[in-house]
Amino acid sequence: KTFNLLSSGETAGIFQLEGAGMRRYIKELKPTTFSEIAAMVALYRPGPMEHIPTFIKAKHGLEPIRYPHPTLASILEETYGVIVYQEQVLFIVQALAGYSLGQADIFRKAMGKKIPEVMQKERRNFVSGARQRGFSAKLAEEVFALIEPFAGYAFNKAHAFSYALIAYQTAYLKANYPAEYVTAFLIANTGQPEKVASAVAECRRLGITVLPPDINRSQATFSIEQGENHSPVICFGLTAIKNVGLGAIESIITERNQGGDFQSIEELCRRCDLRGLNKRVMESLIKAGALDSLGERGTLLHNVSSILSLAQREQRSRETGQSTMFDLWGETMPLPMPRLDLEEAGVTIKEKLAWERELMGVYLSEHPFSSFATKKVPENTTLCGQIDTELVGQTVVVAGMVTSVSQLFTRDRRPFASVVLEDLDGQIEVMVWSKVYETTRELWQEGNMLLVEGKVRSRDDRVQLNCDSVRLYQPAVVQDEEVVIPEPAAVPLPVGATPAGTILTKSRRLVISITQTSDEASDIARLHKLIDVLKGFPGQDEVTLCIKTDDRVDNLKLPGTGYCPALHQRLVELVGEDGVRVETTG
Repeated sequence: KTFNLLSSGETAGIFQLEGAGMRRYIKELKPTTFSEIAAMVALYRPGPMEHIPTFIKAKHGLEPIRYPHPTLASILEETYGVIVYQEQVLFIVQALAGYSLGQADIFRKAMGKKIPEVMQKERRNFVSGARQRGFSAKLAEEVFALIEPFAGYAFNKAHAFSYALIAYQTAYLKANYPAEYVTAFLIANTGQPEKVASAVAECRRLGITVLPPDINRSQATFSIEQGENHSPVICFGLTAIKNVGLGAIESIITERNQGGDFQSIEELCRRCDLRGLNKRVMESLIKAGALDSLGERGTLLHNVSSILSLAQREQRSRETGQSTMFDLWGETMPLPMPRLDLEEAGVTIKEKLAWERELMGVYLSEHPFSSFATKKVPENTTLCGQIDTELVGQTVVVAGMVTSVSQLFTRDRRPFASVVLEDLDGQIEVMVWSKVYETTRELWQEGNMLLVEGKVRSRDDRVQLNCDSVRLYQPAVVQDEEVVIPEPAAVPLPVGATPAGTILTKSRRLVISITQTSDEASDIARLHKLIDVLKGFPGQDEVTLCIKTDDRVDNLKLPGTGYCPALHQRLVELVGEDGVRVETTG
């Protein structure tokens, strides 16, 4: 299973094998032994890379294994005739030129210094030694040319096999525990948005769901849990949101684990110590969608100051041990939840996605390109994530969204741009040189969907696209026909008539208002009397008790009572005429 994964080239996130070039080569190699992985690691970096195609073709029997001389067959057999390791250099020098291993190592180090005079001296010594042992000068020159480019910096075998072991171990984990492995990769790369984004894209390819951050579900870091059909899903970690540290959300997670999920923003303020959660952190949590289960993103963001003020009041109450008249009932009558009158505010999906990209480095609600990707794209369009070194030198067309634009200048002060273009599969850097940029500058705006044609090039083990032409990506959209389902026609009723089966009932709600004073004993005594009065008139009418303090009003639903003039009079004597109100419901 591990070798199948390696052979597929799905090595993103695997130690030493995740670069675009390496993914291509490992896919071509289709390794079947551990030593082949080690050889590929050594060949690719530090090299010599130019011998990789020879190694791959020889492994698959596409070309014969060639040795510089039969004497070297035993040394180069395991690497299909290609010189890969430092040890092979030492043994070749020993076998051809008669060096001792100590002398061979001195030779290797001298070659690594790349000093022309030293190189020439070593060449003469090597050729001379080979001729003394009966080998031709031509053979000696050819072998020297093979080892000269990398003799001083080639991996030793132990180094390459150590790297290969870690590569195999990580590949094994990804092959057998893909969700767990990607979760670990995300945790290790928290704070690196580009790597997080590439890992989330990898999850899409692997069919692994990544859930957005949720104050009622997420842990501090990325976590994994069972989703529908017992398939694993990854929960986005709260500390992976920009500006959100462990200190800000640790108390929230602890309280949630102990007391259950939060049902409202007010409950979050009541139950949690939010002193470490300043306005910037709260705004980041809201914008990232972590509080979506407690309210609309736009509304919460618009009222963030009121939310934090409530949290501060609740914190002061806990710290000062301030008691209220609700303490009379102890744990059987919990303190009612404070109410926030939040002013509603809307937010567009474009704003939401921009926030997600800014704070998490990735789109989780949906990808802005998704609506375009469902439409027909031009033939021969290449996905951004599929452009690798295999396509270097070729002209391709990509469709994607501009996610960043950096304007730069040439030495003669002509403007050009480095642009990141992204689709559902990944992203690629597009270089827009002056000639093209000067005539298309207005198109290179963040959020624009573009069709870009250009030539693929490789730079520093990364692929880029040199833009030759560009235009807005505007696929034809066929509007779905709107189907209107008429409501059933209402049957008129005679004036004063009631629909059949309807029972008309009217009930009453008794609203009692009292104000908390500084005299706690008096307040408690008044509450005792109030409860006794209500118990004396049993019934089904609703009772709501409103307790007013300096900066808020708390509402508490009490057991039902039977409203009557006698009860009304008794209540007026306790709380005053303004403290009793009767509402008709139903």
